[in-house]
Amino acid sequence: MPIQRTRDGVELFYRDWGQGRPVVFLHGWPLNGDAWQDQLKAVADAGYRAVAHDRRGHGRSTPVYAGYDFDTFADDLHDLLTGLNLSDVTLVGHSMGGGELARYVGRHGTGRLRSVVLLSAITPLLRHNSANPAGVPQHVFDDLKRGLATERSQFWQDTAVAFFSADREGTRATRGNRDAFWYMAMAATLEGGLACIDAFAGTAFHEDLDAIDVPTLVVHGDDDRIVPIDATARATVRLVPGATLSVYEGGSHGLAMVPGDKDRFTAELRDFLRR
Repeated sequence: MPIQRTRDGVELFYRDWGQGRPVVFLHGWPLNGDAWQDQLKAVADAGYRAVAHDRRGHGRSTPVYAGYDFDTFADDLHDLLTGLNLSDVTLVGHSMGGGELARYVGRHGTGRLRSVVLLSAITPLLRHNSANPAGVPQHVFDDLKRGLATERSQFWQDTAVAFFSADREGTRATRGNRDAFWYMAMAATLEGGLACIDAFAGTAFHEDLDAIDVPTLVVHGDDDRIVPIDATARATVRLVPGATLSVYEGGSHGLAMVPGDKDRFTAELRDFLRR
């Protein structure tokens, strides 16, 4: 298997398809790089080098017990980019992968980057406070942790419904989408799943977003029930000069996987890469 070893000995599994200018995909919680297979193939077929790794404690990467914070995730990404000697990179981050992207820029700059895409991203801050009234209340995160700790398999099955807005009338989310979510979620460590909730709930990325000085596309569904658009995408475009916001009407948190939405997103990504 293709493995990149980090500075602290963690082995990150990654997919590396195609040749050309690199596009590196960062997955959300609690998934792994397999969530990007449709986009990996489309990008590789279009003449780019498509790379997606499994975050530590997820998928086929080392199931460590510690290091589930955004500084560590950003440094892991830095180890991957430098280990593969990638430059002129477009980073594409989904959900907490968007936080990983932002923190990477905050810690390591944009010297290796050409552009960035934030898809259903948690930036700049997910948790509710007086300055972020559209954010998610703390009790929601407490409920997530309680459900995951109680019976994680059923919890992931239940969470998949909200992730894809699969209970909405007219949804295009499939049983396969929900099964794929469960399968990937079960490959994440329990400790990683719990610790990541604390990380994505309370980490602020305002200063990291201020450091983004490359072309930026922000994509979000207005029916995202995991990461509400007003607290995140709409706030992000106010912080990143020149960022473009693309809103998917009725779109769920799982835009890159649901039929119809994933086709639109993949086409929009290819168009963005050609700029």
